[in-house]
Amino acid sequence: MSKLKQRTSQELSVANFRNQVINLENELLAVEHDCVVKGNSDAFPLTHSFSEGVYVREMKMHKGGIVIGKIHNRSHTWFLMKGHLQVATENGTFEYKAPTYVNADAGAKRVIKALENSVFINVHPNPNNITDTNQLEQILTCSSYEEYENMNNKNILIWAW
Repeated sequence: MSKLKQRTSQELSVANFRNQVINLENELLAVEHDCVVKGNSDAFPLTHSFSEGVYVREMKMHKGGIVIGKIHNRSHTWFLMKGHLQVATENGTFEYKAPTYVNADAGAKRVIKALENSVFINVHPNPNNITDTNQLEQILTCSSYEEYENMNNKNILIWAW
């Protein structure tokens, strides 16, 4: 007879965070209202730029704006160039004031609130120099934690170097 594994309080809090964020995101995505923005918009304008092997994604957020980010397949670095953000992840809630940078873990989903008008920039590897942002989004992010876990369990390569 196998023994049931006990989950640590950290595992429970990670599962709780993930469930709450997914539920909130699903509720917001189901709403058709002017104050709920899905994707690129005037409320959260995105700018994309490229250099050899690098994809840079800049987002501007107005004070009070909230973004639920996607699950990133790889670790990456993001820079807060202007403003003040509160960022919640499964590892806790943190405040950042510009100028600063953060090395974000792979598999992280962030809830970001702008405490001031803010500008932040994500920097991702782009060894194939892809400029189609929809294709890059498919490569760099997962739509669910299950997809992310399956990708890691199968050791799927994201880039063919």
